[in-house]
Amino acid sequence: MVLKHPYVTEKAMMMLENENKVQVLVERSASKAEIKREVEKAFEQPVKSVRTMMTMKGQKKAIINFENDNAAEEILSRLGVM
Repeated sequence: MVLKHPYVTEKAMMMLENENKVQVLVERSASKAEIKREVEKAFEQPVKSVRTMMTMKGQKKAIINFENDNAAEEILSRLGVM
């Protein structure tokens, strides 16, 4: 499994509300294509783009932008975050 868990911070919640983006911690070896495939398979929502970065703690974080306007909120509510 490439995806670990949602990355929930105040900044992440602002991105969710304003830009329809979800932040998720992923495996360090995961590529953008693998992350996109896993998210689309797990949540059945089309992904527009995936950005990745390393956190200060050495973890890999993906910022996922969805094509549907309310997809990010729906996904986090399904996971019980919101």
